[in-house]
Amino acid sequence: MDIRIDDLSGHQVQALLAEHLADMQRLSPPESVHALPIAALRRPEVTFWCAWSGQALLGCGALKQLDPGHGEIKSMRTAAGQRRHGVARAVLAHIVEEARRRSYRRLSLETGTQPAFEPARRLYASCGFAECGPFGGYTDDPNSVFMTLAL
Repeated sequence: MDIRIDDLSGHQVQALLAEHLADMQRLSPPESVHALPIAALRRPEVTFWCAWSGQALLGCGALKQLDPGHGEIKSMRTAAGQRRHGVARAVLAHIVEEARRRSYRRLSLETGTQPAFEPARRLYASCGFAECGPFGGYTDDPNSVFMTLAL
């Protein structure tokens, strides 16, 4: 598996992100969808990675700088045929390592409360993330779980 920075211009990447946004909109009410569109993932404060095996896109994830000591994980997605093969864990480990390299003190994320998000919540908890209150611009939301990892 090769995890590398991506400029979001490739068709496979755009299709995976379109699938991600569609799923988030299907699973959560509109006011609780916090997935970023491609234009927002291209902002300077966001670094976006894809995981590849040869020409096959396995998954993606992003790191958004909230302030000099705090990052947020965004757009974690594994391609449908690649689930349960360690892709998300590898992308997450890559993002955590980058956050440490940047000397962030904390790395946070928002995910859903619905049953479809349970595998993601288990993954994050198994990697040391703990539930916390809203951070950044988020507010309390019954459809959101906020998690953080002290670095």
